Amino acid sequence: MELWTTTVASARGAQRSAQEIEAAGWDGMLVVDSQSLSGDPYVSLALAATVTTRIGLGTGVTNSVTRHAAATATAITSVNRISNGRAVLGIGRGDSALAHLGRAPARLAQFERYLRQLQLYLAGDSVSFDDIDIPIDVAPPLSALHLHDAPPASRIGWIAEGLKGGAQGSGKGNGKVPVEVAASGPKVIAMAALHSERIMFTLGADTERLAWGIELAKKTRKDAGLDPDAIAFGAYVNLGCHGEIAAARGLVRGGLTTFARFSVMHGKANGPVSTGDAAVLEKLRSNYDMRKHTQGDSRQAGTLTDDFVDRFAIVGTPDRCIERLRSLKALGLDKVAISGGMRGASAEDAAVSKRLVAEQVLPGMRFS
Repeated sequence: MELWTTTVASARGAQRSAQEIEAAGWDGMLVVDSQSLSGDPYVSLALAATVTTRIGLGTGVTNSVTRHAAATATAITSVNRISNGRAVLGIGRGDSALAHLGRAPARLAQFERYLRQLQLYLAGDSVSFDDIDIPIDVAPPLSALHLHDAPPASRIGWIAEGLKGGAQGSGKGNGKVPVEVAASGPKVIAMAALHSERIMFTLGADTERLAWGIELAKKTRKDAGLDPDAIAFGAYVNLGCHGEIAAARGLVRGGLTTFARFSVMHGKANGPVSTGDAAVLEKLRSNYDMRKHTQGDSRQAGTLTDDFVDRFAIVGTPDRCIERLRSLKALGLDKVAISGGMRGASAEDAAVSKRLVAEQVLPGMRFS
């Protein structure tokens, strides 16, 4: 099972962070895409690619609204070229990126349409002009120009050429970039099962909830006539490693509010959940302050009980963290993206966790 870490997108700090992540033994680095809170993810990933040789690089996550699918495909494939094939495209319906534009997450129909178009672009295929959803009042149809000749459809030629091994397609990094969909609700899980190479569950670290998601995804594929085993599964997990359990919980509490909220964002808790946990999720939802997104000293962080944190996150000593991670691997997950200390958490405790993960958790998982 691969262990990736998530961080902010920072043009100035990307190279240093990437070098530290690779040296610590992580398998990959994901950066957020939230234009109002951090820098451009593709600039950061490209810079990270120039100073690393091994780690995977990806978005964790982008969304289907703030960039056209063609622009997203071009950006991540460019990262794939410069990194010699180490890029992945993580995508979801949007959260903070859209909230700071006054919008909620993308509608399901739009998200599915975007995923379908994105996969076509990444595979070097064409998207019909009739399927391009740019409003007419923003840009009229190309036919209005009465050109002598024009492209018949939307296609990214240089991606297609690279996939075929053409003049610009020699060397590494020319394979199709895999798409990973962040999913928590049943409809998005089902959608991801049909339109992605990997589903990255945002269901917490609770094995019962993750098993539910895996079963749903496999059933969806089987019902659609697809191989239920021809898709990979991963998860976004908050992890705090510390000898003092209170300190470990403090490290994840802010970030966990973000991921836990995905399971109740639209009013009803997704997946298996106890009455007590459902009450915690509802309280979290009604108290969420987007201005304090991911912060451990936020109003929403105070709504999470210790029991909830212990189930939905991975907290505790290195041995305990390794035990919990192994339980996720046993479910069939082949990748876990780990978020640790967020703003509002103790810098001293975060440093301890970072050291323990690098010195004990990562080596412990390599031999599991």
